[in-house]
Amino acid sequence: MRQSTRGQVDPFIVMDVMEAAARAESSGRHIIHMEVGQPGTPAPRGAREALARALEQPLGYTAALGLPRLRQGIAGLYRRWYGVDLDPARVVVTPGSSGAFILAFSALFDAGDRVAMGLPGYPSYRQILRAMSLEPVGIQTRPEDRYQPRPDELPDAEGLILASPGNPSGTVLRTDELQALTDSAWGRGMAVISDEIYHGLSYGERCHSALEVTDEVFVINSFSKYFSMTGWRVGWMVVPQSHLRTVERLAQNMFICPPHASQVAALAALDCIDEAEENLKVYARNRQLMLEGLPRAGFTRIAPPEGAFYIYADVSDLTTDSLAFASEILEKAGVAVTPGLDFDPERGARTLRFSYARSTEDVTEGLRRLTEFMASR
Repeated sequence: MRQSTRGQVDPFIVMDVMEAAARAESSGRHIIHMEVGQPGTPAPRGAREALARALEQPLGYTAALGLPRLRQGIAGLYRRWYGVDLDPARVVVTPGSSGAFILAFSALFDAGDRVAMGLPGYPSYRQILRAMSLEPVGIQTRPEDRYQPRPDELPDAEGLILASPGNPSGTVLRTDELQALTDSAWGRGMAVISDEIYHGLSYGERCHSALEVTDEVFVINSFSKYFSMTGWRVGWMVVPQSHLRTVERLAQNMFICPPHASQVAALAALDCIDEAEENLKVYARNRQLMLEGLPRAGFTRIAPPEGAFYIYADVSDLTTDSLAFASEILEKAGVAVTPGLDFDPERGARTLRFSYARSTEDVTEGLRRLTEFMASR
């Protein structure tokens, strides 16, 4: 049977690493997971309790754009976090942030259009674009720019994806940087999509939304990270009024609606900020342990992790094959880490990403194993 060319996307390498780690665990080994960007904590207690109560009632289709109360609650989050007065009608609830990207790309671009993004960056941007017959255009960023694009170096393209905090770098864009990048993109006729999925997870200055500098931007976020709800597959998107009906029609036909059960839990999660902030304190402790422990182990060239829960390390002094190096670390140290090839096809063979999203006990043990492994290498 024939296969489409646009379906031939690259694998999501971190998922392959997870599978290899699972095979090792099934054979009886204890693996420390530093590969996946997944909180080690469950969904907030209030979210779980709200869903348990809701299960006594039918959970059928909702409106395509999501439960009205949830959209209102998300708009309230923008008032509290950023001082932005957001019309709830512009909030679109989606099946995870992945569903939001599919809707945004469908609403903004035609087959063959070019969409730019900084490298290193989240790999699924590129693969979703390819699967939709769009052309991803990588912007090679620099460590001295905190792995964020420069406004004067944007390529010719129809769209630009920004990410703050970045994955894998964890670096954050300030409001002046957001303004300069969006201004430069518009001067080139580019639509702008701002990926803000790690907002709430910062370790100094708070994260800034692109909505603080403009309304003419697609903003994407999710309950996955700050609210510890990765497997619930519920995200959201803030859409300019001019594109709202287009997105609604697409959502009706592509997804019918986001999962009703997950929306019920997400609505309750918005009232569980205290619990989310306690989780943030754990990440902050883990981050400090990583900043101290990785250099002692021999990983000395790291990006400044201002947000999210990752350390991105230049390991060019240790290897030119990050895929093989990650496999060696898994086999000999029992620690799963992600090869940089996921995030940067050109330079990623010389980088690794370490996640510190799990428990402090796991991070401490992982650093012990990495130190022992590097000492014997």
